[in-house]
Amino acid sequence: MKSIEIWLSEYGQSHTHPTNKSIHWVAVPVIYLTVIGFMWDIPRPEAFAGPWLNWATLIAVPILMFYFMQSVVVGVAMTGFTLVCILLVAWFDQFQWMPVSLLSLILFVIMWVLQFYGHHIEGKKPSFFKDIQFLLIGPMWLMAFILKRLKIAY
Repeated sequence: MKSIEIWLSEYGQSHTHPTNKSIHWVAVPVIYLTVIGFMWDIPRPEAFAGPWLNWATLIAVPILMFYFMQSVVVGVAMTGFTLVCILLVAWFDQFQWMPVSLLSLILFVIMWVLQFYGHHIEGKKPSFFKDIQFLLIGPMWLMAFILKRLKIAY
């Protein structure tokens, strides 16, 4: 398994242009949120007790395990971010003026268009074309930057 330093270094190689980086600062967290939104809206079996045991919270477990395997500090930080995303989705779901999955789809498409535009400017393909695991590295790359700015070792 690659170390966190290798993952972040490889991801960073295709994210050097300031415009591409700026786009990723918006698009990556929103895409992470939309994936939770998609999972939130999948019908769940009767055996799932309460509103908090659903596909979004279940799929978060292996994703967070991946982050914890990279770094406990990053795992804790990503757990906090994931909880915020889950709470935002749950909050939005209460209003029922638009299905969470529809809003997630709209935002997901817009954010991916922006990211591909950023990579066009960068002149490099998105990292996940090389390895699908890079879809999990984007959020970790941003979180590692935040932790570094806060002078928190990861």
